[in-house]
Amino acid sequence: MKFVIRGGKKLSGEIAVHGGKNSVLKPMAASLLFAKPITITNIPLIEDVFRMRELLEDLGVTVEEGDRILQINSVTLRGSKLKEDIAKRFRASVVLVGPLLARSGKAQFPHPGGCVIGKRPIDLFLDGWQAMGAKVHEGKHGFEISAKKLKGADFTFRVVSVTGTETLMMTAVLAHGRTILRNVAMEPEIPALAQFLNDSGAKISGAGTPTIEIIGTGGKLLHAKRPFEVIPDRIEAGSFLILGAAVGKNIKVTGCNPEHLTTLIAALKDAGVRLEIGKDWILVSRPRRLLAVNIQTHEYPGFPTDLQAPFAVLMTQAEGESMIFETIFEGRFGYAEELRRMGGKIFASDLHRILVKGPTHLRGRKIESPDLRAGLAFVVAAFLAKGESKIGNVYQIDRGYERIDERLKKLGAEIERVT
Repeated sequence: MKFVIRGGKKLSGEIAVHGGKNSVLKPMAASLLFAKPITITNIPLIEDVFRMRELLEDLGVTVEEGDRILQINSVTLRGSKLKEDIAKRFRASVVLVGPLLARSGKAQFPHPGGCVIGKRPIDLFLDGWQAMGAKVHEGKHGFEISAKKLKGADFTFRVVSVTGTETLMMTAVLAHGRTILRNVAMEPEIPALAQFLNDSGAKISGAGTPTIEIIGTGGKLLHAKRPFEVIPDRIEAGSFLILGAAVGKNIKVTGCNPEHLTTLIAALKDAGVRLEIGKDWILVSRPRRLLAVNIQTHEYPGFPTDLQAPFAVLMTQAEGESMIFETIFEGRFGYAEELRRMGGKIFASDLHRILVKGPTHLRGRKIESPDLRAGLAFVVAAFLAKGESKIGNVYQIDRGYERIDERLKKLGAEIERVT
């Protein structure tokens, strides 16, 4: 599948933010910690959710679907090995390993795959599980982890890891004794997950701060007292704001949480972008004069690495020079060469920094999406470009953006999904 886009047109109207990709996958994995079914609402209909469901069902877990609702019952859990062909190309599969280890005392999984945006070392997870008493064996096809009894540990992440924080936090919920996780991530999805687990019988404190403490249940499973409501996708909301800053004329982004976007909002304001902000909406328009802004990605509440590529596209239209400093992944500038071929003036300083000079006129061309966020950046570039662009490998975009073509058409975009 590919997108065919004709650029050069201003977009306007309302676009709603769906539930967060990075919010929904974790309670799906956490379902393994529960004695009875759990309900998850505000489900985004994206490929990563479909893959997680397939992994759970392959383990014997029952998943029932309603109108943006999932009911997941792990009572029928029968396996401990993640299906290799899915897990190898689905990075978030690793979050299943912690709950699976805590529930059944063992887990098998391949080397996780996903986007090619730089190294995402698995050793952070392995070190954490070993600190909690697990034994790890690495074979030709992946890892086997086992633990007769998980025990609390004092573990410090040498680098901040969102997925690592969530995975070890879930592992510790059923462990024996106290676990302290230090130098952890603080993304909004983490306290949302912790609150749901606490309401279900877990004892987690400090989520949303650099240190999390968990008092384990000693193997006692949790009981959900309420559904988990997936929080709005702040990366999707941020992507729409950047799109509006690039080609928008009064685009209203609804159903978002502006408090989760403060760093992006500050950068857009510095660039001269006109914004009106409500409780759960933001109105954005492209300014007459767009100014270059330097950004440096950082863990939350810093500038999100997942918005770095779309922001770089925006900076091709700004007056002046913008330094984009990627501090988290060394392979995240793979999109830059395609933007240069479209006419962007982008110069690599090193693996972590590029200089964008603007404004420049972009030209439509054929492009392949290398990863989820770069794929969305190419969509923004195609709307800015003169002529027609064809964006291939849209599966990557579908992983995190539900029916993005249909939603953008309602803003007046000329975009078609073709085979």
